[in-house]
Formats: sequence, structure tokens, C-alpha cells
Amino acid sequence: MRACEDLGLDFVVVYTEADRDSEHVHAALRKGREHAWRIASYTDPNDILAVADHTECTAIHPGYGFFSEDFRFARRVASRDRALTFIGPRWEVIKALGDKINTKRTANRLGIPTIPGTDEPIYNEMEAEAHAAELFERQKADNVRQPSVLVKAAAGGGGMGIEEVFQLEQFRQVYRRVQNYAKRQFGDPGVLIEQCLRDYNHLEVQIVCSRHGERIHFGTRNCTIQSTGRQKRLEAAPGFDASCFDYAFDPERVLAQIIDDSLRLAAHVEYDNVGTWEWIVTRDGKPYLLEVNTRIQVENDVSARISYVDGKQPNLIREQIRLALGDRIGYGQEDVAFRGAAIEFRVVAEDPRRGFAPWIGTITRFEFAAEPWAAVYTHVPSDREYAIPSEYDPNLALVLVWGDTMDEAKERGARFLDAVRIEGRDARGGPIVTNLAYLKNNIDRLLTF
Repeated sequence: MRACEDLGLDFVVVYTEADRDSEHVHAALRKGREHAWRIASYTDPNDILAVADHTECTAIHPGYGFFSEDFRFARRVASRDRALTFIGPRWEVIKALGDKINTKRTANRLGIPTIPGTDEPIYNEMEAEAHAAELFERQKADNVRQPSVLVKAAAGGGGMGIEEVFQLEQFRQVYRRVQNYAKRQFGDPGVLIEQCLRDYNHLEVQIVCSRHGERIHFGTRNCTIQSTGRQKRLEAAPGFDASCFDYAFDPERVLAQIIDDSLRLAAHVEYDNVGTWEWIVTRDGKPYLLEVNTRIQVENDVSARISYVDGKQPNLIREQIRLALGDRIGYGQEDVAFRGAAIEFRVVAEDPRRGFAPWIGTITRFEFAAEPWAAVYTHVPSDREYAIPSEYDPNLALVLVWGDTMDEAKERGARFLDAVRIEGRDARGGPIVTNLAYLKNNIDRLLTF
């Protein structure tokens, strides 16, 4: 909404009954009742497109959710009688990279390193088990301690549809469970079988491309600290920093390699919007391409806060929108200056001590300090009570802090978290539970092995 306003574009938002008290709804309604429309579900394309038609919208932003990487939805939006502009890559690109297996196969053809395992869809249980057995044997030959394989939904994302197998005897049961989940959630039962790599960092490369063949990057970020469900909790940019850890490899060389390989793959598929290339880097400095997210990511602003174009930090969602509408990037890689460090904290109503179990209740106080080196993005109102919807993950806010060095960003992050005031109660009158202490306690783990 703010990016549209910056670009001089009008907008409408959709919301479900469970989200009626969210700040995005109230902010839209302050502009007029015609700016917010209730729908039955965020996953019902008919509802969403009906609102688009009724309000005569010309483009649609799919957010961070399932539709953002659903090539069928993007194709429908672009090819219907009253076509809309999909704010994202062309549907053909989403189809090419949205499937982890196809991405891996393409990367292998380009000589880009990928995790050992399958590079084509596996639908047959016996074939899948044979691949798993081969990976277990390879790990045994390499003297890998605690060998295991991952069974992953090919069309999944955000850590969903992934299970780990430690013994071959367990494989078939896990395979069936993941395949059923993949078919139910993503409409595609294709499964990827990979070696499970341990002791690594999870890095991302932020790529920005246009429909005019322009391609640049906004550096790297590190999102290794995640919940048990592989949901990111702390992210930092750049991806490695010598002040945080004594690396056994040249971090600048590794970062340059994954950026170069990401841009090569982007050029090969003619990528034409904002996207993220996800990598894992082992303790000895070996990088492996994990997947490509063909969408704007929640943590996009971590990269933007260490990037400067004409002396200003860019708004990557603003860039995403204007590029999807046909604009040129308007500047080159040489015009992007990288400076300092940034950290993002995902504030969630959850109990990290109990497996990140979600907390549901009503927030009665929600206050963050105003600092020139920090930004807060939240749908939670600060001027009234807010009942956390039980239908969705209890995410509360994204907190961004930045500084001239990683040490300064970490110090500011700890200080900012100390000043946060969140109060609330559950149905039994018990106090709110958040992950604020967990976030602060993990600051010193950033960018380490």
C-alpha cells in the first residue's frame, strides 16, 4: 500500500473476516470504504478476481503467500478476458523455477553447484527408496556422522513439506506422508530426495531484473537462525562478516561466487522481476544452490538497508511493482553502493522453549521505539486491543535495524528489543508469550557456524 502511494498508484485491499481488525484494513478504510473488500479466503482466486473486476483494478500483487509462486494463478491473471498485470515474474518463469527439481536440473546444466540428490520428479516409491539408499551409501563412504536424507515437496516453499529420514527403514513411511502433503497443499505430488547437509549457513542473494533484460543484485543476507519449522526468525546482511566468526574460507570469494551464479541462472531463464536465490554454504565454504523464490520475500528489506542508490536505501517492493508495470530499472550495478550491516527480527507470539508453539490471545499494549536507524512493519494496531486470529501464524511484526558495522547493528538490535513493550492475555487470563527474549539471545549467533 505504501509503495503504491509512493508511486502515485491507487489500490484496494482484500481481507478475510479473521483479519478485519488488522491495520492494513483500517489503513485502507481511512482512504474510503471502496479501498477494502472482504473475501471468504485468501486462497480463493475467484473471490480475489471478482473484487479486482468490480473495482476495475489493472494489476494484482499476490503478497508473500501461495499465489505469489503459483504459475497457474499468474497465468490466469495474465490471460483472462480482462487481463491484469501480475506483480511478479512472467508465469513461464515462475513455472520454470517454482519447481525445485526443475531448478536443480537447470542449475546442473549450467554448472552451478546443487545439493547431491535427484534432479527430476520422483513419483514412484521404489525409485525414491533406491535414490535414498544411494545417498546413504555415499555419506557412509564419506564418513559423514549421523547420515540422513531429506524428503522434500518439489513445489513447496518456506520450509513446508520437508522431512528428514535417518534410517533407510523409515524412508517409505516418510515418503508417503510428504507426497500426500505435497499433493494436498500444492497440487503436485512430485518429491525431491536429497542428502541432508549439516553445519551450514543459509544465505540468500537478492536479484532485481526488468522486462528489458536488465539484471542487478542487492547483495546477500544470512537467514540461518530459524524455528523448528524452518521459519526464519533472525536475518542479517551481508551474508558473512569477519567480525562475527573466523571463517575457514574466504567469505568475500564465496559471496561473489553465489552472486555470480545467481545472476547466470537469472539470465538463462530471462528472469524479469524481483526474486531470491537461496543457498547453503558449508563450514568449509562449499556453496550449494537450494532453490529460487520467484517472489518478494518477507526479509527483502534486510538487503535494502545496506544498499544505496543515489544515496538512498531502495524500497524493493516499490521496485517490484514498477518493474512489473514495465519500467526499466533505470540504474546499473555500478550505481548500487553497499554500506554497513542490517538485521531483521521477526517478532512472533510463540514459545521457543516449547517448540515455537503459537500463542493465541488478545494484545492490549503494543509499543516500539522510534529510532532513525530502525523500522517496524506490522499489521497489529497500537491504538486499540487486537485479537490474534487463530487462523494464521501469530506473526506480530518485522523489526529492522541497521548500522555502519555489524557490531553496531547488533548493539542497536539488542537495545531496540529491550525497549519493546507487548502485553496481552489469553482466554484464561494468562500473560502473552512472545519470542522477544529468544531474538535477543540469538543476536550473537548471527553469521556464525
